Amino acid sequence: MQMMAGRAKVKTDERGHTKRFVFLLLERFTMISFAGAIEPLRIANRMLGYPAYAWTFAGENGREVACSNGATFKLDMGLQDVEREDTILVCGGIDVQAATTKPVLNWLRREARQGVVVGGICTGGYAMARAGLLDGKRATIHWENQDSFIEEFEDVRLTKSVFVIDGNRMTTAGGTSSLDLMLRIIAQEHGEDVANIVADQLIYSTVRTDQDTQRLSIPTRIGVRHPKLSQVIQIMEANVEDPISPALLATDVGMSTRQLERLFRRYLNRSPKRYYMELRLQKARNLLMQTDMSVINVALACGFASPSHFSKCYRAHYQTTPYRERGTLGKPAVPARLSI
Repeated sequence: MQMMAGRAKVKTDERGHTKRFVFLLLERFTMISFAGAIEPLRIANRMLGYPAYAWTFAGENGREVACSNGATFKLDMGLQDVEREDTILVCGGIDVQAATTKPVLNWLRREARQGVVVGGICTGGYAMARAGLLDGKRATIHWENQDSFIEEFEDVRLTKSVFVIDGNRMTTAGGTSSLDLMLRIIAQEHGEDVANIVADQLIYSTVRTDQDTQRLSIPTRIGVRHPKLSQVIQIMEANVEDPISPALLATDVGMSTRQLERLFRRYLNRSPKRYYMELRLQKARNLLMQTDMSVINVALACGFASPSHFSKCYRAHYQTTPYRERGTLGKPAVPARLSI
């Protein structure tokens, strides 16, 4: 294939068949992730000079669906059979649990049994996991949903990658990561040169691979470049369910407890204990908002020995109790007695 003036020059006899993507648009799907998946296909067609890609929009009611910013999309089809050569991309977004209905699950399972390739965009990986399509597979999902995903789907090998391709299953982490996935697909099917031209058209100068992680590094996230502080925070994030004492954290990085206290006070204006507590409470809030786990199980998953202590800490930080937080979301608050 020859390249010329920002466009792929394709000989007539090199033109292949048209590959179709079926976008399953779940209620309140995320527009940026959807656009990041469909726009590279449109641009690839323009650059190649023929319809290498086609797409159609599917949804449960077959008429229209609203995304998370309120815009509505007209659908081309309901949950009818697709061709085996098609690729289904499940586009999720806010409150994906409610959008993952029984008809959606049945459709995904049926099409997967026919050998259709299935991918998840943003939180679309949740619907795939609920359908059992990711069991034993590597996958990814938006970092905000990772805590709840791990609790619910133990058979999925969750990663923090921007996107993952594992056999005939694909998942992305949300945001602009769908761009990276589609550029990878275009590169595999039409070559790196075509993918690079598409990226240039999108003014997308830093194309990521499946080896890139979705969140900023700890130093970038906290705005501090101190190796030992970053190391301690990394240990904290990896040990939320079983918190480690400040004394042991200090020993792990080769400093005294007093030095560790000074380090946190200087750079983060809080004690190590306070910072650790905030990490645990943030995870607890994610689990309360994104899962049906009982409040007591959320407490256990975040390292709290009793529901009363959990409730006290949660209220002090968020000015509401875990039960009220769960109640505002329309989820049942399930009190339970903790045996310790």
